[in-house]
Amino acid sequence: MVKPLQDRVLVKMVEKEETTKSGIILAGNAQEKPQVAEVLAVGPGGDVDGKEVKMFVKVGQKVIISKYAGTEIKYNGEEMIIVKQSDILATVE
Repeated sequence: MVKPLQDRVLVKMVEKEETTKSGIILAGNAQEKPQVAEVLAVGPGGDVDGKEVKMFVKVGQKVIISKYAGTEIKYNGEEMIIVKQSDILATVE
């Protein structure tokens, strides 16, 4: 299991539909990188670079992350991204 450290959050991108609302199928290169992700694990927060960081996201939440944020990893055949909590722009309810 991957456990993020400090103010890091492990997320998995939510699959984006490959067809537009009008039924047009998009080619792979025409699709933008999705920004909605599901939180898989959350670091403990605490003292990060001399500042107290409180973690506000929880496992299972859907979040919107910065478009090119984080470090992509592959673990047990699954693609995931480790981002700083500050790279999370919003939660999706």
